[in-house]
Amino acid sequence: MAGKPVLHYFNGRGRMESVRWLLAAAGVEFEEELFETREEFEKLLQGGTLMYEQVPMVEIDGMNLVQTRAILRYVAAKYDLYGRNQEEQAWIDMYVEGLRDLSDMIMYFPLSLPEEKEMNLEYILQRATTRFFPVYEKALRDHGQDFLVGNRLSWADVQLLEVILMAEECHASVLSGFPLLQDFKVRTSQIPTINRFLQPGSQRKPPLDEQSIGTAKDIFKFEQGMFLKNMSTIIAEY
Repeated sequence: MAGKPVLHYFNGRGRMESVRWLLAAAGVEFEEELFETREEFEKLLQGGTLMYEQVPMVEIDGMNLVQTRAILRYVAAKYDLYGRNQEEQAWIDMYVEGLRDLSDMIMYFPLSLPEEKEMNLEYILQRATTRFFPVYEKALRDHGQDFLVGNRLSWADVQLLEVILMAEECHASVLSGFPLLQDFKVRTSQIPTINRFLQPGSQRKPPLDEQSIGTAKDIFKFEQGMFLKNMSTIIAEY
């Protein structure tokens, strides 16, 4: 019998959080090897299991999977969250890739320069409410189902709920103009596996704060202006 997936990352959301969400939604128990120092990360590097010397990495089915989208796609396919045919998979991919654009903006927001923070938040909310959320509101309306693709839960639904909650952490009323997304959030949050993940004490991680940003900097040896993009770069891309 195969063991539980093992997630290797630092003790924060980052790129691994969407993997946690997807495994949790599938009802899959997983373990985490969370490094909190540069030395712990270097030990993983020296083990030769990181193909590109980057995390996240997930041990699953005898493999050491790296690259976030590859991990997510494998998990979605393995646990029947990736559609019933190629057409459904194409729709799932389109929805997920759009959500990644928005989630990246929100994920990097805590790294904003102090003088840019207000401007960046305004930009994120503007893009969320005029470019991204209207797409998913229309998709739910046109599809006429409880889910974005087909008639059952998929990776796209899980990713959408994750990003909705991230956006609400930025501004609690961000969904005020999107009644179908409001209903989607309530409905999807009540799915038993997802509901458990949303409870206190789960493996869901909190938003980045100054302490976790400092820990990540120490582990990965980056300066804010070097290996992590600042929000000015993110805004230029989107």
